Amino acid sequence: MKNSHIVTLILSLVFISMASSEAGAQEITVPEGYEYVDTLVYRPAAAADSTLVGKNVFTLVDVSQSDVIADSMNAHIAANGTRTMAGYRVRIFFDNRQTARVESEQTIKKFVNMYHDIPAYRTYTNPYFKVTVGDCRTKSEAMALLTRIKGAFPSAFVVKENIEYPVVDKDNAYVVDTLCVLRPKVQ
Repeated sequence: MKNSHIVTLILSLVFISMASSEAGAQEITVPEGYEYVDTLVYRPAAAADSTLVGKNVFTLVDVSQSDVIADSMNAHIAANGTRTMAGYRVRIFFDNRQTARVESEQTIKKFVNMYHDIPAYRTYTNPYFKVTVGDCRTKSEAMALLTRIKGAFPSAFVVKENIEYPVVDKDNAYVVDTLCVLRPKVQ
């Protein structure tokens, strides 16, 4: 990231935090040569219902159970909090050349810009940089994803990997927010 972009980002965050802390009490002056621009931000949707996070389902529903069962269930939840499952992904980059690190970063950025609704993962397994996309439970689901992205990534192929649990609502896999960003005026 260029230094001017870092300064712009920091200034944006400072002005946004000042605006939120003052709660509209004063108008914020924009520095000379800068302007506010609305930007769309795509973020992945929650993989679970956020209203239930941290809550015990047995207290929400009227269920009578012994302490042994409750303790066993809590131990199971604690032990499996970050579990993955077997599934499939589509590998869109796989290389070990000296330029592989930079190329893998560029590939994942290109993919995320094109397909906001599909999760992307960049890994390094000595000596290879890899970029894989998607969290598909079945091979046929992965093949459909491969068909969808094959035009932009012609060397892509399906691989069997451990995947994250897919999002709850497959039709709404990401959330779009509007963010006001301070940036240098374009001349």
